[in-house]
Amino acid sequence: MLNTYPYNGGHLLIVPYKQVVDFNGLTDEEMLDLMKLTRRCQNALTQVMKPDGFNLGVNLGKVAGAGIAEHLHIHVVPRWNGDTNFMPVLASTTVLTEALTELAAKLRAALAL
Repeated sequence: MLNTYPYNGGHLLIVPYKQVVDFNGLTDEEMLDLMKLTRRCQNALTQVMKPDGFNLGVNLGKVAGAGIAEHLHIHVVPRWNGDTNFMPVLASTTVLTEALTELAAKLRAALAL
């Protein structure tokens, strides 16, 4: 799912259907499925947005920054050279280059392949 409060354009959250607080709550098969979906989403973002790199991350527990501590999710954040500017640093805001609905349609099409 697209993050409603993204760090960068195209910021996705990969969320398992099963509500767990960390990887220990998943079976090996569920964890493999989660990682395969993460790879598929990274590939779709590469195809659609052509980033220079990615940040992939997991925040486990409120103290680690988990916004929803009861539910494991993986962040997939596309990054571009020079994408950090004064807006997130000084204004605590992010500039998005494309509407979420438009980007969602493009990513759905890429994931359908």
